[in-house]
Amino acid sequence: MLNLGQDTAAPKPADFINDVTEANFMAEVVDASMNVPVIVDFWAPWCGPCKTLGPALEAEVTRHKGRVRMAKVNVDENQMIASQLRVQSIPTVFAFFQGQPVDAFQGTIPPGQIKQFVDKLVALGGDDGGLAEALEAAEAMLTEGAADDAAETFAAITEEEPENAAAWGGLIRARLAQGDAAAVDQALADLPAAIKSAAPVEAARAAVQLARQAENVGPLAELEARVAADPADNQARFDLATALHAGGNVEQAVDQLLELFRRDREWNDGAAKNQLVTIFDSLKPTDPVVQKGRRRLSSMIFV
Repeated sequence: MLNLGQDTAAPKPADFINDVTEANFMAEVVDASMNVPVIVDFWAPWCGPCKTLGPALEAEVTRHKGRVRMAKVNVDENQMIASQLRVQSIPTVFAFFQGQPVDAFQGTIPPGQIKQFVDKLVALGGDDGGLAEALEAAEAMLTEGAADDAAETFAAITEEEPENAAAWGGLIRARLAQGDAAAVDQALADLPAAIKSAAPVEAARAAVQLARQAENVGPLAELEARVAADPADNQARFDLATALHAGGNVEQAVDQLLELFRRDREWNDGAAKNQLVTIFDSLKPTDPVVQKGRRRLSSMIFV
């Protein structure tokens, strides 16, 4: 389970990886699988491939901290179980859930497939270890301005599940809200390769880009005065949109960029459209500002 500063000790691998015999197979595999998926690894001390596959499976099971269990069955000492499940060669791996075998494979497989095999079982079990609730709580903290607490929670989730794209995206946005540029850069650098292009990460990266652009624009009142004095000053309007966005006036920023696009869609290599897309990417697709803005932009493009 996720540890967010509570005193509850994390489960040890021994709690969910066990040597199983014919005497306790029913309890440790069939009965236990009624609550959580159980992987059964049939192996033997003389089996070379078993010495590679077994530890790899244990590492993946350990990573999920109890959301999937593992039973190791030595076929030399438990031939009856192997016979009942028609194990003809080793290593052979079965997955049990709710008392029944639900998946299996023979021989060794690449690390990526081992991860997929275990992840699939965890998803089948339907227990995410409280990660969904923790993510929701962290997002609420960030919305309420508690950036430090949000960052701590998002960081804890990434430790629990290193490739959780939503948690990494949240962590980057929380670091940004803290105003810690070095921590933002560190979070971006630490991103696991597998999720660098995931939507939550791209959204966070867009938010960082927008925030850093805002560092180079003038005061909001000054920009508003420049645009009022000369509506054709495209740079002033673009900078005004940037300042509005930095101040939390996202819809007004979108309005200014749409007006800039209407006036001169080719200005600065299509900067207005590119900025609009960056803003849309930084928000949830269901955000009303995004939906309305995309419709208005599309209507201008296809006029």
